[in-house]
Amino acid sequence: MELTASYRFDVPPATLWPLLVDPAVVASCLPGCEALEPVGPDAYRAVLTVGIAAVTGRYEGTVTLADQRPPHAYRLVVTGKGRAGFVNGEASLDLQEDGGGTRLGVQGRAEVGGTIARVGQRLLGSASKMMMDRFFECLRKRTETG
Repeated sequence: MELTASYRFDVPPATLWPLLVDPAVVASCLPGCEALEPVGPDAYRAVLTVGIAAVTGRYEGTVTLADQRPPHAYRLVVTGKGRAGFVNGEASLDLQEDGGGTRLGVQGRAEVGGTIARVGQRLLGSASKMMMDRFFECLRKRTETG
């Protein structure tokens, strides 16, 4: 499954970057996130509960921030598994200066298997996009409230 999205923020990349790499901010904005705990440099143990259609699952895995180029880009590597299946993926986040603000581009791919994969790629793609939109909307609100 391929994921591509673009989001606009009214703050420069140097202001947005610290929020994107702060585990407390990420955990508070990530839908279904129960835990995001450090396990090494730029690596975290994650626990999420995600529901897609009639399939809800609790997933445990790791999230790693790789290839960091503050405040412009990093690669997010995710692995997780639960009773409803597994997910492995990665995404590149690219922050570009945009008229005093930031244009944040996301390009990624994910492999999903197990019961959760049986809901269909179209539904998985829609649900993934909705989760990303919620995450970045929460982040946008954080930039507005300081």
